Amino acid sequence: MTEIIHREAVYLWYYFDLQLRQILPYFLVGIVLGSVISVFAKDRIHDLFRSLGNKKLGVLGVIPASILGITSPLCMYGTIPIAASFSKSGIKDDWLAAFMMSSILLNPQLIIYSTALGGTALAIRIVSCFICGIAAGILVRIFYKDKPFFNFSGFEEPKNRDTDPNLFIRLLKNIWRNIKATGLWFLAGVILSALFQRYVPSEFIGRLFGENEGFGVLMAATIGVPLYACGGGTIPLLIQWLADGMSMGSAAAFMITGPATKITNLGAVKIVLGIKRFVIYIAFVIIFSLATGVLINLMV
Repeated sequence: MTEIIHREAVYLWYYFDLQLRQILPYFLVGIVLGSVISVFAKDRIHDLFRSLGNKKLGVLGVIPASILGITSPLCMYGTIPIAASFSKSGIKDDWLAAFMMSSILLNPQLIIYSTALGGTALAIRIVSCFICGIAAGILVRIFYKDKPFFNFSGFEEPKNRDTDPNLFIRLLKNIWRNIKATGLWFLAGVILSALFQRYVPSEFIGRLFGENEGFGVLMAATIGVPLYACGGGTIPLLIQWLADGMSMGSAAAFMITGPATKITNLGAVKIVLGIKRFVIYIAFVIIFSLATGVLINLMV
């Protein structure tokens, strides 16, 4: 019995070490880049979006709004107070919807993490999140043109924690906060990936997420709801699943429903939407993820 436990521990350590060495460089670069953008570029990004309120872009405003949402380094709880200040400064709800939707799905740090998945998966993730933001903005413009979609009452602009007069110390503090927020989830993802690699046959993953591609997309979209806790933590799992036969469409569906239905994001979104519009949000996410996954499987 002791010999069996020792052997399994050796196998698990091998898979854990393999996964860690494969993904750790992307995680560290993502941490540093995310902190650099947060400390030195965050205010410029938000000021640029705020300046759109002075331009008569009409529905086309959802395009730069979606792009700026992706470049914003804030989490959703940080984005909502900023969005409240945008609303007060005259930014329309459709532009806010595009900004917030794409911000939920992607940020610069997660883009760096996702490079570990390969060029195709990275491009699909960026493009699908960008289009999802645009789609959300257009739908809000069509169905809520003459009535408010968001309720930002009670929200004030968040306090900036990056205030240390020494720029280097300010950056180091931000990096440390970033590591504390994501480090444990990253390690959990590596551990889960090692467990999958050791105990779940690759043929099972291929059948579940790859062979029956329509069903695989549905399963990936569904499993993204309870499994997604941190973007960095899911990258090792996706690497392993793709290697085991997961279709690119299934991966895309998972990468949309995961962050969009992450518990902390859902709590934040529900605050500003209310029950009825919150249900609409969930339905939109599910339909968009399934349609995107099926379309990608037809194209790739």
